Amino acid sequence: MFDRDNWDEILEALTANTFRTILTAFGVFWGIFILVILLGAGKGLENGVKKGFDGIATNTMFMWSQSTSKPYKGLPPIRRFDFKNADVIALKESFPNLLYVSPRNQLGGFEGANNVVRGTKTAAYTIYGDYPELIKQQPMDIIKGRFVNHQDIVEKRKVAIIGQGVISGLYEKGEEVIGTYIKVNSVNFMVVGVYNSKSRNNGNAESAQKEIFVPFTAFQQAFNYGDTVGWMALTARDETSITQLKPGILEFMKARHSINPLDDRAIGNFDLYEEFSKIQGLFSILNFIAFFVGTLVLLSGVIGISNIMLIVVKERTKEIGIRRALGATPGAIRSQILSEAIFLTIIAGMFGIAAATGVLWVVNKILDSMPSEDMMFANPSVDLSIVFFALIILVGSGLLAGFIPAQTAINVKPVDALRTE
Repeated sequence: MFDRDNWDEILEALTANTFRTILTAFGVFWGIFILVILLGAGKGLENGVKKGFDGIATNTMFMWSQSTSKPYKGLPPIRRFDFKNADVIALKESFPNLLYVSPRNQLGGFEGANNVVRGTKTAAYTIYGDYPELIKQQPMDIIKGRFVNHQDIVEKRKVAIIGQGVISGLYEKGEEVIGTYIKVNSVNFMVVGVYNSKSRNNGNAESAQKEIFVPFTAFQQAFNYGDTVGWMALTARDETSITQLKPGILEFMKARHSINPLDDRAIGNFDLYEEFSKIQGLFSILNFIAFFVGTLVLLSGVIGISNIMLIVVKERTKEIGIRRALGATPGAIRSQILSEAIFLTIIAGMFGIAAATGVLWVVNKILDSMPSEDMMFANPSVDLSIVFFALIILVGSGLLAGFIPAQTAINVKPVDALRTE
């Protein structure tokens, strides 16, 4: 490897026909370029999609009550039931692997009637009754004031946290919001905080800014909900997935409300972790496809190098014969051919990696200059481990490209080689 004469010979052999060498190397260059670009694009898409989950506790499921569909213990098949406050306490006690159990109630909704009044202005907004833990489960920035706290829950304080959309609908521009009052269904609530939704989907973000959050206990009292719980957000601890806990939770809730264990319609649920895992699996498949396609393109370049090296060996038959006659061992001949193939492959591959990295850098610069709220593509990049893996592929490809020509070279008999014209 450190023999200068050997390297001079390699460079002389490769530059003997420069145009042919460049065309040969282009196959490897293009293969590794495509591989890195595909992996970078896949990572960019993954980063963009994961931005949509930014701030969300993905190890979460949502659960709500529906109508039963099967009779049980003398009860009729079609029966409505509601979750209660006691269910929340029971879940926390029975499932220690649950990090948060947040009961929720909702008032109003999409295209609902005007339910919020301030002075002479009225508008329709969605009102949520929540616990303080919600802010750790749902992406939200408190830009002024505070969110609901546990003292609000204990004292049933009539306080509210409003979004930017509520401010633009009920307040004058530049008007101070904190400490003012809004009337929800004829009940006064004092504004103690302003939030900004982290949602990156324009439609969802706009509607999210028009929501009002009040303490769960104050909601139940003010709007005569008794101890009814509309639905729950349950987040598991990091060491346990909510998907693993879900069957036990559903079975537990069915038993508490005298529901047939085989009734799958009685309790509705949405497993966010399960959906997030599906997305993760999709990106794993995309990465596999990128590797597969890139490797096939790279293999075509390697085959091209192998074919050219066979031609080179044929052209140098007389030279090889002379070297064999002067005492060169088969190992020395094989080493020479393999060194040329590996050198050409690595150089071409490194140029391919450099070019692909440059393209990804340019794309990142373009993305940085654009608004990112609606972008489902962000920071396309390739891990350093992937680059090292690509280098290993290049070395292996060089050995593969040079193996058959090298074997052909050492099989040349010196006498037959010297007769070649």
